[in-house]
Amino acid sequence: MNKEEFLAKYAVDRKDTASVKWDGMQEEFGSSDLYPLWVADTEFKIPQSSVTALQKRVAHGAFGYSLTPEGYYDAYFTWQKERYGIELHKEWLRFGTGVVQSLSTLLQFSTIPGDAVMIMEPVYHPFRHVIEDNDRKVVANELVDFGEEYKMDLEKIEEQMVANDVKVLMLCNPHNPVARVWTEEELANLLELCRKEQVLVISDEIHHDLLPSDKKFVSALSIKDGFYRDNMIMVDSPSKTFNMAGLLISHVVIPNPQLRDRYDQQQEILHAPASNILGMVAGQAAYSDGADWLAGLLAVVKDNYDYLKAHLQAAFPEIKITDQEGTYLAWVDLSAVVAPEELKHVVQDQAKLAVDFGSMFGQGGAGHIRINLATTPENLQAAVSSLVKTLQENQA
Repeated sequence: MNKEEFLAKYAVDRKDTASVKWDGMQEEFGSSDLYPLWVADTEFKIPQSSVTALQKRVAHGAFGYSLTPEGYYDAYFTWQKERYGIELHKEWLRFGTGVVQSLSTLLQFSTIPGDAVMIMEPVYHPFRHVIEDNDRKVVANELVDFGEEYKMDLEKIEEQMVANDVKVLMLCNPHNPVARVWTEEELANLLELCRKEQVLVISDEIHHDLLPSDKKFVSALSIKDGFYRDNMIMVDSPSKTFNMAGLLISHVVIPNPQLRDRYDQQQEILHAPASNILGMVAGQAAYSDGADWLAGLLAVVKDNYDYLKAHLQAAFPEIKITDQEGTYLAWVDLSAVVAPEELKHVVQDQAKLAVDFGSMFGQGGAGHIRINLATTPENLQAAVSSLVKTLQENQA
């Protein structure tokens, strides 16, 4: 599906629908008169096949305790195998209501209070919060900023692991917010280091379908034909790919049977809900028949990124924007044109953009903003125009 077809069929007005991104701006930013480019969901309806499947299930009318439909496993496993060569098995798979909720459960059984958990910043801010909220110690490794691309510093990672007796590494691939899709070589080197230092890897791959570039996604599960699987857990969800966050469904993939047993025991202690049948229904339909929908979404994201980069840098060449390898989140460094202490005032109060500010993602995010590209071109272009105009007026 091309961009025009996708927009005509799936673009939707979310204002006044209890949308956090649109209707939650007043509470979050103190104003509702902003361009909403913050929360990582989209202004697009879920695939029509998912809508049809939900309508059929809702018409049935009964919503008692439910099993996971066998068709769900088939659809999800086929999607992963055909697109990425990831071989999954039913006994490996557990479900949650969201990736962050699953991360909390995983830390609870794999560590004890006071244990050190490593993250690579700037990174999705709930990583830090979920560690701190579980009374674990955050070890923040800083990614190396090369301007248009971030890279890992393996020497520094090893040094910090040893010095802090790190027990778990929380990996983000593709990496939010810096939009990196880690290469097979990068992942192999990192996983070998974790094996050597006996550090469990939790790989958050929720953005793995969101590849607006030609970059190939490689799952941590696939490195060296699965050699490192016993030392890792992978989490993902159809929620980010297909805009289903409100349907409360995520995956926890645990190849190691001992780790699975410990995860199951922790779930029993928490009495946590397994998932949501409506999320299962919608997710199964999307994995079965959502490839064309996803192609349309990615066409929108790519064009929005190209517009953002071209117009911002035409006006201010010194603005740095990382290459958009993965995710639908642009990482923009405004430090050359706006002092970090003025960033919120200029971007939010003057330009009227509701964005996530880089400081949320760690010390290395100072001076940056994260812009959600999974929106209509009209919304994105109006926001970019407002930002450019504001920056020009401030420098006049």
